[in-house]
Amino acid sequence: MAQPQLTFFCELEADRLQRLFADEAVVKGLRAVQGSVSLGILDLSPERAAVVRLLNQHHIPVIAWQLLPKEQGYWFNVDNAPQAAARYQAFKEWTAEHGLRWDGVGLDIEPDIREMRQLTVDRWSLLPVLLQRGLDTERLRRAQMQYQILVAQIRADGYRVDSYQMPLIVDERRAGSTLLQRLAGLVDIAVDREVLMLYSSLMPYGAALLWSYAPDAQSVGVGVTGGGVEIEGVTPSPPLDWDEFSRDLLLAHCWTDDIHIFSLEGCVQQGFLSRLPDFDWEAPIVPPVESAAQVQRLRQALRAALWASAHPWLVTMGLLSILWMLRGGRGKRKT
Repeated sequence: MAQPQLTFFCELEADRLQRLFADEAVVKGLRAVQGSVSLGILDLSPERAAVVRLLNQHHIPVIAWQLLPKEQGYWFNVDNAPQAAARYQAFKEWTAEHGLRWDGVGLDIEPDIREMRQLTVDRWSLLPVLLQRGLDTERLRRAQMQYQILVAQIRADGYRVDSYQMPLIVDERRAGSTLLQRLAGLVDIAVDREVLMLYSSLMPYGAALLWSYAPDAQSVGVGVTGGGVEIEGVTPSPPLDWDEFSRDLLLAHCWTDDIHIFSLEGCVQQGFLSRLPDFDWEAPIVPPVESAAQVQRLRQALRAALWASAHPWLVTMGLLSILWMLRGGRGKRKT
């Protein structure tokens, strides 16, 4: 079994980013596994541009992972499409100014980081907001149109477009619903490559959830090996150790030849990058079949609920029909 295409997420402030790539072993390690880097564009600084040029010089493909300032939500979501478009235009100017080359552009679709902070302070304060969003379909429709215009612009500029999506988006599609998107601020957009973020260190059921969703993924994101943005009030989960990381790589590779790893800095810190060139991609792996079956049942229940949310009148008519038949049956027995 051949080695899959490996892409490493890297999400560091400019000074830490420079220190990471000041170590020649990092570039050598990336070249040894023919890896790509999805580089978080936290700023449009000369220091970040210098790192991109270094990777360009060593022919290491770099994806421009688009991000916003935290006061604008950080990740792309239903409410900040105009800011996302403006950021991309500024990114293009920065790219031209520094003569940078990109293998693609990545759009990270996640809830607003400010709301995630709010959940740790007073989760009930968001309840009225969520109730209002649940009824507002126009907000999502408008955002989808704006993001599809942005995707078309990126493609017209000659870049492949990747998206980084939460796995529940798969169940929402199958159910024909938009409820999760309206509540969480997610946006389901058509791109060239979709990466499902199946980080077992962050999710209940861990590897089982990865195994359940991986068949639906064009590319599987595994992790977390360390690093990532800090959210006030949220205690980071322990990073994967080598055995857990190896397990997730093998499970993902059963379904795809395209794997994203979060994160590069975590792999360097734990010594994983230097071990990957000798990784045995044909090593035996026992899938978590039983626990994955539990995940599948939960997913089926979720899809049923989402389908019902998308077809309330059909559900209402069905329930009324059942009540009518039961009432009619009782009436016949009385005679």
